[in-house]
Amino acid sequence: MLRGLIAGLALALATIPVSAGPADVITAAEYAEPTTRYDHAVLGDNAEWGALVLSFDACPDCAAKDSRSVTIRLPDFRVFEDIAPRLLDLDNDGLPEVVVIESDLAKGSRLAVYDETGAIAATPFIGNSNRWLAPLGAADLDGDGLTELAYVDRPHLAKILRVWRYENQRLTEIAELPGLTNHRIGEPFISGGIRDCGAGPELITADANWRQIMATRLRGGTLSSEPIAPFGGPASFTAALTCR
Repeated sequence: MLRGLIAGLALALATIPVSAGPADVITAAEYAEPTTRYDHAVLGDNAEWGALVLSFDACPDCAAKDSRSVTIRLPDFRVFEDIAPRLLDLDNDGLPEVVVIESDLAKGSRLAVYDETGAIAATPFIGNSNRWLAPLGAADLDGDGLTELAYVDRPHLAKILRVWRYENQRLTEIAELPGLTNHRIGEPFISGGIRDCGAGPELITADANWRQIMATRLRGGTLSSEPIAPFGGPASFTAALTCR
């Protein structure tokens, strides 16, 4: 029940206004068709998702709406092992792409970018079953005008922060830093995220031992991290992300 409530909240936050355009615009995304075919339970239960439903509007700002939806179903050997899809404008065209965690029953998780046709870009699968990743978000982390996506690779095991650049519908890994995490097994939420307190974007995580809140920057292709506060539960991340 808690995971469902959190997923609903995350979905509400993911539903963003967009500009009108000549083509259909993704206005919302949600997971559907719960399944137990992947017995991992990293988020606290065995139910994952077998489908992604995308909602569209040909003219979001028009008085008369012209809306439709598309359902994308994964094959039986994959699931969306996630809380909620993320609507993010990755190519700076004013229109959102959809970012998801997709898991293969044999190869583990990958971060994937979807549109109504399916996956248009993705990182490689981790390579082993029951191996997961936890996203932090997307931003221009180094000021070059391109968007980077960040996640923690195997936040319970390897605890490696990885950053990928999105360009021309491709994801290219540009930096990594071990010793950071943003999820504990069984929690129905992902901690941390990206903040900007006036000096540029920072990735907010915990250290590997959950003792400190860490802020990580990308400069010159290199990630560097420093502690900013003791970890004292979820409120520690809220404070950090709101620059308190």
